[in-house]
Amino acid sequence: MSTALKTSLLLPLLLSCAAHAATAVDTTPRKTLTAFASEQALKAWLDKLAAQQLALQRRTELQMKAMPMPAPMASSASKSAEVSGAVADSVADAVTNTQTAGIDEGGIVKVHGKHLVMLRRGKLFTVNVGQQALRPVASLDAFAPDSDPSDSWYDELLVSGDTVVVIGYSYSRGGTEVGLFDIDAAGRLAYRATYHLRSNDYYSARNYASRLVGTKLVFYSPLSLNPRRGDPFGGFPALRRWRSDAVPQDFQRIAPATRIFRTDEEPESGAGITLHTVTSCDLASRELRCEASAVMGPAGRVFYVSGESVYVWTTRRGGGSSVFRLPLDGTAPSALKTAGAPVDQFSFLESADGHLNVLLRSQGRGDAMWDSDKGQGELALLRVPLNSFSDGRDSAPAASYRALPGNGDYGLQNRYVGPYLLYGQSGNSARRQVDPNWPLQPLHALRWAGKDAPQALALPHGVERIEALGNDAVAVGAKGQDLHFTSIRLGGQADIAGSYVRANAAQGETRSHGFFYKPDTGSAGVIGLPILGATERAGPRTESASVLYLRNDRLALTELGALAAKPGAPPDDGCRASCVDWYGNARPLFLQGRVFALLGYELVEGAVTEGKIRETRRISYAPAVARAR
Repeated sequence: MSTALKTSLLLPLLLSCAAHAATAVDTTPRKTLTAFASEQALKAWLDKLAAQQLALQRRTELQMKAMPMPAPMASSASKSAEVSGAVADSVADAVTNTQTAGIDEGGIVKVHGKHLVMLRRGKLFTVNVGQQALRPVASLDAFAPDSDPSDSWYDELLVSGDTVVVIGYSYSRGGTEVGLFDIDAAGRLAYRATYHLRSNDYYSARNYASRLVGTKLVFYSPLSLNPRRGDPFGGFPALRRWRSDAVPQDFQRIAPATRIFRTDEEPESGAGITLHTVTSCDLASRELRCEASAVMGPAGRVFYVSGESVYVWTTRRGGGSSVFRLPLDGTAPSALKTAGAPVDQFSFLESADGHLNVLLRSQGRGDAMWDSDKGQGELALLRVPLNSFSDGRDSAPAASYRALPGNGDYGLQNRYVGPYLLYGQSGNSARRQVDPNWPLQPLHALRWAGKDAPQALALPHGVERIEALGNDAVAVGAKGQDLHFTSIRLGGQADIAGSYVRANAAQGETRSHGFFYKPDTGSAGVIGLPILGATERAGPRTESASVLYLRNDRLALTELGALAAKPGAPPDDGCRASCVDWYGNARPLFLQGRVFALLGYELVEGAVTEGKIRETRRISYAPAVARAR
């Protein structure tokens, strides 16, 4: 379901909730976490932790003296190493396939008035699409004019009013970058400022670091804590405005001791400790002002943003886990001790009945980098009332876990659609890699608030993507060299309703933003998804070949056609930063009754006539250096 439709459906519900506040579900936690009382109390705790770590190090050194040392392993410190090589005719449509209605997510393309705004390979671009136009307008570096962009990545884009926000990470400067740019009604861009926040790399192959809630920029960032450093507070959340002669002393703390929270759990011996930080910045003012709250926990994490809170699920290396609830209104966090680990952000649902629902597998490492694909083990659904959250000393009751069929092997996909939780596997499980004839696991459909057993729907293909089609769903996945789409009717029961097969094709984008469904009515609409030919390898360095469009008519799926990229090598754009499309480079776009395909540096427009989509025109918005070549 598109964000626009979700929001239109959500508004009456919000108004109804406001009118009947007296009967609303109580979600107030029984207790909240305790913050440190003062900077002195925090320092004393850090000093104690440093002494414990030093003692552990000395014991380990004594034990290792008589043992042969293994050869050092090569490590990668950055994404680059890992790959080695308001106007009258404004566009009101949403273009991002978001998880939570009313909360935008950082992506590669947004809308401002009559312009599309794109972020690609370290640059911002605008294209005029108002009044049937299709014309490049402006481009600008996505980084500060006086900064060195090497070893930096500019990943996520948001637009709030006339402010464009770019979220990036700099390995050389060691933290999250927040770039602010002005955009006017003509689509012109102007650099305003760049701010740095201390953090470790936020990157996840499935999740997005930033959200936009009204005019509040909200994002999650982890920060490894080193209590043995000379200045123990030197690694705490802080903000500075960038200038060419910036120094570390310019950082100003944005999370004082009274906003640092912990539970009764002691840090794992030798495992380190992470400040899981949620930062909120007000974009309504010209000068960026931010405040942060942080909870202490182990490094493994998955985070989810609901309409009310940010949830951070942490996992311990020695077993056990905790889920933290950090309200968006800035009140104190709460927590529960738990077991298992979510797959990704789509494992979570804060439901209107005042519960948190989470699909878990018995083993997981969080969603940093590609860790979402590395979990395994048995599956369960945790369902707990929000008012059962407390100060972190309490555990979710055993009765809150519901064992589920299937396993959490490689490539597990999951999604809540209406009253159902759907989950299935890509077909690339460890068993199938050894034996291609090993049977596919079914797609399971579970009413998350009910007691009935999950339904098992036998699909002829693996499940690489699960998306909403209004109140129903579609599962997308490969079988051999072909790409399959199976529509799922979600009524009193879940049933397979229809199917479509694209021969010799694969998904061109695996991120959630690559898909979009534009409803026309409650039972009909258009699906868009980037695809690749069978001989092209999907991945962050692959240009998507085309965007495929399907008509959904009461869950019968028929092909409208595809809008394809221009054949041949992409233009040489003289890229200086962020030169790998980690967040993809292709999107289906539906704007005021028009249909577009964003394909690398091309924007292709199509028109649906006689049941088929045909290209009507295209432009390149590549930098002038590329067009000149």
